[in-house]
Amino acid sequence: MTDRYDSRGAWRTAALLLVFMMANFFDKIVVGLLAVPIMNELKLTPAQFGVIGSSFFWLFAVGGIAGGFIANRVATRWLLLVMAVAWSLCQIPLILSSSLAMFVVARVALGLTEGPAYPTAVHAVYKWFPPNKRILPVALFGTGAGLGLLVAGMLVPLVTQRWGWRTNFVVLCAFTLLWAVAWLAFGREGKLDDTPSQAMARRPIPYGRLLGDPSVFAAISMQFVSYWGIAMAFTWLPAYFQKGLGCDAVTSGRLYAVTIAAQIPLALATAFLVQKLLARGTSSRIARGWFTAGCQVLAGVMFICLMIPDLSLVTREIMITIGSALGAISYAICPAILGEIAPPSQRSAVLALSTSIASIAGIVSPFLTGRLIQANVGAHGYELGFFMGGAMLIVGSVIGATFVNPERSIRRQAAVTAALD
Repeated sequence: MTDRYDSRGAWRTAALLLVFMMANFFDKIVVGLLAVPIMNELKLTPAQFGVIGSSFFWLFAVGGIAGGFIANRVATRWLLLVMAVAWSLCQIPLILSSSLAMFVVARVALGLTEGPAYPTAVHAVYKWFPPNKRILPVALFGTGAGLGLLVAGMLVPLVTQRWGWRTNFVVLCAFTLLWAVAWLAFGREGKLDDTPSQAMARRPIPYGRLLGDPSVFAAISMQFVSYWGIAMAFTWLPAYFQKGLGCDAVTSGRLYAVTIAAQIPLALATAFLVQKLLARGTSSRIARGWFTAGCQVLAGVMFICLMIPDLSLVTREIMITIGSALGAISYAICPAILGEIAPPSQRSAVLALSTSIASIAGIVSPFLTGRLIQANVGAHGYELGFFMGGAMLIVGSVIGATFVNPERSIRRQAAVTAALD
């Protein structure tokens, strides 16, 4: 369906979804920020806490894939509302229980319902913005994620210090319900999409062919290694500041907040730069694919350099900030690559499949990092985890740069569609 571009409605929707992503990432990071008090109260080893951290991702991919296919048929307005209510309900066991098993069950349920969040939000905002205006609103989702992490980094230690760590889950429960009320009142379904001629030219093709496309493989590869670093940071970065580097809880939260705050302008700047490159006629392969891969390789180098002994706290903070910011760039850019390749009627499912496959890294990364921390003394175990994440970023991004070529993928799609006709 096509309609006139409604700038006001589009940006209102983008703003609401920005807050939605704030809640989404607050949910993801809160357990990591509470690692020390949770481990102390529940008498958990780092390996056991690593299970809690990774459990969020156990059914994340399942929820993401299911939600993506549902979003191809059901209005995103209602899907997003159901997700927000479910997130709120998932906080209740964490408020009331001290059982490791209950923590795992609640985080698994939260991961299941958060799996479709990002691809569904991207699909929803794509219905409001024309193709040449889509990168910036999606980059704003990254800003929303960053703001969620920033607020969490500043708020969680203070709330914990004054009212106890469980109060953070009460705050999350209430905040998500308030967003659901606002979305019900102001959220609408977009009607803007690709032109009729494009829609006719890009008919649905088998998902096996789509997922087997080299550019889709490249985008998923870059997202996978990005997710590895994101999941590791969510679970272990606050604990690294505290137990590895000897900071107190409030200082750790502030360092984490600085890390996130510095990422927000960098994320917007990179999105703006990519959009400028595309406007000047630079190919998507270079502007989106190679640029993303290059940034993530640099991020990997930053993480690996944390192994250098006797670095100052300031130097480590700078390296972590640069690595975290550039290591997550595929989060904003790769959906645009996939949206360029996938036919509009299959876009939500392809976005969900890519996010869900990439999120498998979130299952493995916190657990393996936890094992490294438990097997090593002090900061060394954490830094080995960063080294592993940095190596993953470099290898996955080089693979991505080798295979990404959206223009060629679109030509191949046209040939496949012609053959099917």
